[in-house]
Amino acid sequence: MKIHTLKKPLEPKVNLKEVAERTPGFSGADLANLANEAAILAARKKKTTISQDELLEAIDKVLLGPERKSYAMSAKEKELGAYHEAGHAITSSFLPETEPVRKISIVARGQAGGYTIKTPSEESRIKRKSQFVSEMAVLLGGYCTEKIIFGEVSTGAVNDLERVSVYARKLVKEFGMSSLGPVHFKGEKEHIFLGKEAGETKNYSEETAAKIDIEVAKFIKEAQEKAEKVIEQKKDVLEKVAKALIEKETLEKDDYEKIIGKENNRENNKASKGKRRKKQ
Repeated sequence: MKIHTLKKPLEPKVNLKEVAERTPGFSGADLANLANEAAILAARKKKTTISQDELLEAIDKVLLGPERKSYAMSAKEKELGAYHEAGHAITSSFLPETEPVRKISIVARGQAGGYTIKTPSEESRIKRKSQFVSEMAVLLGGYCTEKIIFGEVSTGAVNDLERVSVYARKLVKEFGMSSLGPVHFKGEKEHIFLGKEAGETKNYSEETAAKIDIEVAKFIKEAQEKAEKVIEQKKDVLEKVAKALIEKETLEKDDYEKIIGKENNRENNKASKGKRRKKQ
């Protein structure tokens, strides 16, 4: 970030470490794009320097697309979106081995009606089964919150459900983390021939396919139960976060941590990791 903002007029209080923490996996080109977008945002506000606000807003634009200012939500949609995103945030903050919440918003960007940004507190290339299940529970946090608060679910969780299903299948078919044992079930892609689309050839029987489906369902059920338990236990905090979102539409990390308690968002995950390592 220092390299890509070298020729940009930054305000003295700009915190590039926070920007770096919010952009894991960004390439040099992504960071250059981020710096340029921040400069454009500052110019539109007729400013001569780039502040932290422009840099953070530029991250959202690069990740999710431009803000859809023309999209006006009804009061019911706003309430539903606020509770949905609050569900993601609460499960992430109160489940072990999850990532700290950096920002929550119900402002539409790109294809997203709302979003919760979480970034890891430390770099890691290896994941355990428990981490996957917790992450799946966070993805189901919005779905479960809608079910608990409103008694039914909306189409707003479609992307979350897709990602949860992908995770669950990877756990069973690729990572050998189910009761089926250390077997790799991923099929191979057929070659495209005579204009036909490539499909996946199974290297296992229909009987095994049925067993895989059962194991996938078990993982999703486990994640759902985890999410529902947290939401039921922390419903009072959930209500506070949702109401703050309805009022402000966007909550940055500091505002969010004031509502839930700073230690829950930043230290809870570290403490749970420490306990786990101590047991090992």
